[in-house]
Amino acid sequence: MALLVTVLFAGLGVAPAETSPPTYAALACANAALPSEILDGTPARSAATTLTVFGVHAPNAQLRLAVASEPTARELGLMCVTRLRPNAGMIFIFDAPQRWDFWMKNTLIPLDMIWVERDGAVNDVAENVPASTLRTSDEAVARRSGHGLYVIELPGGEAARDGIVKGSKLTICERGVLRAHSNGLLDCFEQI
Repeated sequence: MALLVTVLFAGLGVAPAETSPPTYAALACANAALPSEILDGTPARSAATTLTVFGVHAPNAQLRLAVASEPTARELGLMCVTRLRPNAGMIFIFDAPQRWDFWMKNTLIPLDMIWVERDGAVNDVAENVPASTLRTSDEAVARRSGHGLYVIELPGGEAARDGIVKGSKLTICERGVLRAHSNGLLDCFEQI
């Protein structure tokens, strides 16, 4: 059928339209608070205040990560994002290290997922977790799980480029544990 369409278009002197990249880096269904520092382009909508961006040192790169520390931000994550900048993504901060399951509903780009322990040790890496579409059935949506206090999502293939593998070490805080406060401020809290 595709050959027939191409032949018909060629006979008419018309070339079929090529697939173009999405117009927006984040569709209208994305979290409006996603910061422009992590998106590779303009979002369809944006909020007056955005999620905080935090720097994390990986073995081969400095990462810029939007902080998802509240339930709504964690639930929306990188849903409906079509393009991320290199070395950019999201860090999910939890109250305690444990096994965290992620369901990639409406995640439109492949992602690398990294589960990180309190001390910055990488416990699990899921590379190139498949993207879904807005129409993907719930049963077909990719699911991944791992253990950690933090989960980091990066564009697919980024973890390997940045030297992030199971057992490697990330510097999230020089000392202590990254914590988000109700006022949106972040700090590295040293636990005794």
